[in-house]
Amino acid sequence: MNELNIREADRLEITVFMDNYTDMLLVESTGVYKRPQIPLPQILLAEHGLSCLIKVYEGAEEHTVLMDAAVTPACLLNNIELLKADPGSIEAFVLSHGHPDHFLGLAGLFKLISEKRDKGTTPGIPLILHPDAFLERRLNIPAIGRPVPIPVLNEDIMKETGAVPVKSEKAFSIANGLIHTTGEIERKIPFEKGFPWAEAKVDGNWITDPFRDDQGLVIKLKGKGLVVISGCAHAGIINTVEHAKKIAGTDKVHAVLGGFHLTGQLFDPIIQPTIDEMKRINPDYVVPMHCTGWKAINRFAEEMPGKFLLNTVGTTYLFGGNL
Repeated sequence: MNELNIREADRLEITVFMDNYTDMLLVESTGVYKRPQIPLPQILLAEHGLSCLIKVYEGAEEHTVLMDAAVTPACLLNNIELLKADPGSIEAFVLSHGHPDHFLGLAGLFKLISEKRDKGTTPGIPLILHPDAFLERRLNIPAIGRPVPIPVLNEDIMKETGAVPVKSEKAFSIANGLIHTTGEIERKIPFEKGFPWAEAKVDGNWITDPFRDDQGLVIKLKGKGLVVISGCAHAGIINTVEHAKKIAGTDKVHAVLGGFHLTGQLFDPIIQPTIDEMKRINPDYVVPMHCTGWKAINRFAEEMPGKFLLNTVGTTYLFGGNL
């Protein structure tokens, strides 16, 4: 695989619009993160979903990208309003994969952007995703005893709201080369075997979902290394980071953020191997979110205390610059 021509950024800001956990009493800030300070009765909402606003800077250049869009439009838009974010500044959307806890808020967000612009126009913003994000999917959980269908991403609806789908199986450059998607992630870590309860309809047949559409984002910071952002890491968070290192042509990892998909008894056996491998990678910061799960998040906190950061909805992470 050829290395990507990734431009190095001066600094990076990541604001978490949506995650599974909120705590309005965590208000302290450091040089690496800022917690929101929003007085009651206003309150940021959490749900089983993920959405992150990413701002990248290089000299006078500034670019804004949104990765994923949570589940409930009302919750997502509530948080955007309380955080005083400007959705009109978003120049591209990236979908980590085609599961509803990452895309159901998209239509509502596009509608908001359209309303803020001149009437009769549409946002026309690129939506970068893998072609498999549109697959029909279901969950086949043994305790339920039958397959349960889950919402499917509808390409026509996305286009009607103003999205311009950009389908790519390979790493894709955005933000003028300062951010790249990973594209399809190589699967090399033996214990990262995917999610056997997830199924997808491929070529007319229901199979265990291969999650070829699972992708993350990669940003290279000057003098710091890579920042890797995952959605659910169905390909495995270690696979994701190793793939990012390969395509970016560097072994130095500054931060790993996002869902690590280690929640539930099915994934209990790989929590420790995942932590051991993350220690080997040795990022400066690790921020497990969303589907990582309570047990795994606490284990990361215990075993990587100098690197672990507890995420809450509304937190902004500050990487690069003079940090």
